[in-house]
Amino acid sequence: MAPSDRRNRHILVAALGMLILVGLPLVVDLITLLEVSIYIVYAILALSLGFIWGYGGILCFGQAAFFGLGAYTYAVAAINVGESTGPFLLAIVLPGAFAFLLGAMMFYGRISDVYMGVMTLVVTLILFKFINSTANETWVVGTARLGGFNGIPSFPTLNIPGDPGAVLDPEQFFYVAMAFLIGVYFLLHWLMTTHFGRVVVAIRENETRAELLGYDVRLYKTAVFAIGGAVGGLAGALFANWGNFVSPGLFGLAQSATIIIWVIVGGLGTLLGPVIGAVLIQYITTLLGQQGVINNAFVLGAILVLFVLLLPKGLAPAIMQIVTRRRRPARSKPQRGGHGS
Repeated sequence: MAPSDRRNRHILVAALGMLILVGLPLVVDLITLLEVSIYIVYAILALSLGFIWGYGGILCFGQAAFFGLGAYTYAVAAINVGESTGPFLLAIVLPGAFAFLLGAMMFYGRISDVYMGVMTLVVTLILFKFINSTANETWVVGTARLGGFNGIPSFPTLNIPGDPGAVLDPEQFFYVAMAFLIGVYFLLHWLMTTHFGRVVVAIRENETRAELLGYDVRLYKTAVFAIGGAVGGLAGALFANWGNFVSPGLFGLAQSATIIIWVIVGGLGTLLGPVIGAVLIQYITTLLGQQGVINNAFVLGAILVLFVLLLPKGLAPAIMQIVTRRRRPARSKPQRGGHGS
């Protein structure tokens, strides 16, 4: 893609994001705004895996681990602290640090891609089993009970920093979530334009060549993994605030599989693709949830198979390819007989 086309695309994304941020609350009711808010949270979660997998070349089957860890970190810390600012930051830092340690163990241990995927999946299963087994009253962190399979309900939600009594209402939460989505999108885009981002892409394309050029491949991959974990934790913290409830299901296999489907459907190797995939799939899931005839899992599986077969690159690359073809100027046909025979 030409630099001008890439620049125009990002200008269009920024304009669309600002239009949604400012205009949507003016034209929809509160229930619809709440529904859109969870789509935004899922879009941030999809971006976390889209960055790790699409740009770092690291397929993480356990992205739900960072999502759930962020949600539980926020809930537990908010109950103990009584306000949201510190817990919200902790819910980003802790999953990022956990991802950094896990990534360092995998990459410096030179674990192959297959075993690495299995390892991330096992970590998610361990967290799921552990949280499910904490229903006993002895499982308490400060004043917060983990609750086991019952989850943690009714904890302090987002407030204006420094003022615990000024809790955000649903419309204000929408503004915050949308601002985070726009911010994360352009932060990751900027990151990929830096020297760090170029090295990450070079490692994805040819890890051996990058290592021979003197780059610490393992350190770069660990950093990418940590950034993706931190973004996943951010999504988890926002999810906890959206529903004011967290449960072990956040660590479930279904959640991890759904994130992968979002990225595949939207388009691997792009930042816009995971956002589109998450919103589209969750909207379809919501529509399917309103009827009891067709099984949701069957439909989502069919969608994934169709996209893999018909649009293997995903929606976003296909749309960009169509737009590029339409904007390409038609070549002038050569004139016949101009110089005689």
